[in-house]
Amino acid sequence: MGIKKAILKEVERSLCKGLEALSTKELYTAVSNAVMGKINDVYSACLKKKEEEKTAYYLSAEFLMGRSVYSNLVNLGMEEEVAELLNEYGRDIKCFEEVEDAALGNGGLGRLAACFLDSAATLGKNLDGYGIRYRYGLFKQSFSDGFQKEEADDWTRWGDPWSRRVESEAQVVVFKTFAVRAVPYDMPIIGYGAKTVNRLRLWQAEPMENFDFARFDACDYRGAYKAREEAEKISAVLYPNDSADKGRRLRLMQEYFFTSASVGDIIDRMLEKEVPLDEFADHAVMQLNDTHPVLAVPELIRRLEEHGMDFDEAFAVAKKAFAYTNHTVMGEALEKWSVKLVKSLLPEIYAVTVRINDELKRELKACGLSEERRLIIDGGLVHMARLACYVAGAVNGVAEIHTGIIKADTLKEWYELYPEKFFNETNGITQRRWLRLANPRLSDYITRRIGDKWITELSELEKLKSFAESRQEIEKFASVKRKNKRELARFIREREGVEIDESYIFDVQIKRLHEYKRQLLNAFSIVAIYKGLKDGSIKDFKPTAFIFGAKAAPAYTRAKGIIKYINEIAKKVNADEETNDRLKVVFVSDYNVSYAEKIVAAADVSEQISAAGTEASGTGNMKLMLGGAVTLGTFDGANIEIAEEAGEENEYIFGARVEDIERIKDRYEPKKLYSSDKLLKAVVDTLDDGTFSDGGTGIFAELKSALLEGASWHKADNYYLLYDFKSYLETKLKVNADYGTDEWYRKCFMNTASAGKFSSDRTVIGYCRDIWKI
Repeated sequence: MGIKKAILKEVERSLCKGLEALSTKELYTAVSNAVMGKINDVYSACLKKKEEEKTAYYLSAEFLMGRSVYSNLVNLGMEEEVAELLNEYGRDIKCFEEVEDAALGNGGLGRLAACFLDSAATLGKNLDGYGIRYRYGLFKQSFSDGFQKEEADDWTRWGDPWSRRVESEAQVVVFKTFAVRAVPYDMPIIGYGAKTVNRLRLWQAEPMENFDFARFDACDYRGAYKAREEAEKISAVLYPNDSADKGRRLRLMQEYFFTSASVGDIIDRMLEKEVPLDEFADHAVMQLNDTHPVLAVPELIRRLEEHGMDFDEAFAVAKKAFAYTNHTVMGEALEKWSVKLVKSLLPEIYAVTVRINDELKRELKACGLSEERRLIIDGGLVHMARLACYVAGAVNGVAEIHTGIIKADTLKEWYELYPEKFFNETNGITQRRWLRLANPRLSDYITRRIGDKWITELSELEKLKSFAESRQEIEKFASVKRKNKRELARFIREREGVEIDESYIFDVQIKRLHEYKRQLLNAFSIVAIYKGLKDGSIKDFKPTAFIFGAKAAPAYTRAKGIIKYINEIAKKVNADEETNDRLKVVFVSDYNVSYAEKIVAAADVSEQISAAGTEASGTGNMKLMLGGAVTLGTFDGANIEIAEEAGEENEYIFGARVEDIERIKDRYEPKKLYSSDKLLKAVVDTLDDGTFSDGGTGIFAELKSALLEGASWHKADNYYLLYDFKSYLETKLKVNADYGTDEWYRKCFMNTASAGKFSSDRTVIGYCRDIWKI
């Protein structure tokens, strides 16, 4: 049965009315259910295949899947048929844009996990994901007087037709004083061409008993539901505020909840296949996506001991069963839990960790090596990155520069001890979503020139370079971009109420809001440009729209202050009739994967401006490059490899490099730089001279103090905004001067043509070859 008939049959069976009469929600559910029915046979065959072959399991606190319906239809090759069917009944497939994203992630970490799952399924590799089925997504973001406001993101209000609850495979997760059930919801991950369907298993926390009738009967109504409330808070929200003890406790509970359930599930599969557990690592490898899942290490040992192994045997299995990806060079981002907290919540896990730490001590002593920065339990803390580095069979960074830094600094002591463990696997993105789906005009242009093999082999884009000297081809490429910009401008007008002409330069910074990503530096440059336009010192400035998209963690006061500052800049410059024909600023609300798809297709300039040595890789830079944006960035993360692939002459690189920062960091005096540069001082002073209002909160003055005075936990201007300001502004103005010429569009074209390296397919092949051995 074809997909059209399957959808009509599903509508008739479940809704008993005509397709034309369905609400968008009913139509979405019917289409999704029909598609799920079409993949059942392949899905079952792939699950059976995993019983016979080694499988990699991707353990991650985040899976930023976005909206599933379009990507699944694309991968199945059904989108045209479904669009035709809906059109026959007076419906538009674009109506599914109303469907909420599954925002079960905060940024690049979770989106990377989603791309890896797509690539593995497309490549026919055995890779399943494990995570948490959060009741609410990250949060829905709005702005009130320029301040970020958060509300619950109830993504399941649309239903969850792409998941199936598997009650029979629930796990029990035991904490010191209570236990909860982990109930799995399985989401199929459909590879392009649908030859392979892998699985993402997300765990939902539920009580052992839903309702205490005895308490209710005794009129203790609240107590009757207490167990349910205690359980459900575990999987309620991604990353609870951990600035207080209660928040830290809940976050540790979340991490143990999903790792314990996942390890238990994998062991159960082994036992079903009658695999001896001492052969565990021959059948499974668990990839720890950052430090959040590292509790899986002592949990595996604990469970293997329950099945009759002694500690030495279980420890030997664990050393072959795990691999660890480091995603940060900043020590404060490497998780550390207080011994007191771990013991109070997970006493058995703490006991296993102590024994692992004792093994480490014995090994270090035998080798005559120092325990400094190596002990897992140290200074009253349990260091999760150290635990991962010691036990995992492989440790990898996610860009060439990042891997170099973790070897030389962040994880230096571990690289000295185990150099053979360390690998680089530069991140990538899936071209199926970020080009084929998000940018259909450019996708069609490319396919007409070189065929469609690029959809599964992105290196094919190199063939585009044969067209790079043709003015006619470059103009056709530029026409695609202009149409995408028109579409984004319309969307922003409808959604944000800001008018942007498609002829403007679309200068884009879209990523998580964090000080090291330096959205504040971007804001300072806009203020400088605004001042230059007002006083006439900047002439011949081509109209530019600076577009920001980001969410700040609810407890991250400084990040929220930066959002307020940017929104204040937008309010002033957008209302100024002297300049608003040349300068616009918009901070889009509730930035998510679906919003990113529109922005990536339309961007002219990709702002990748983190301080050199702070961004592990980045993946937004790759998405924007693929869409034909030039990179305005530092030599940081994957920017370096982007410049290598496309040619540095086709990017706009500025600022201090890692070696420059290393040379000046001990003598850097930002206050002296501020005092000696008239423009820089004037720009920074807008934080507290009344130019912009922070609503009486004092947050702008605190931002200024952080730059000039520092704080007890960091030095002044610890991300070198003031140091890079002049170079950044000069380079930004060069971008503006170059825009719109034939050479400009050729640079953009060369970025798309050179993006072949940055497919997550290539990254996953590297993991399979170097780390997972599958």
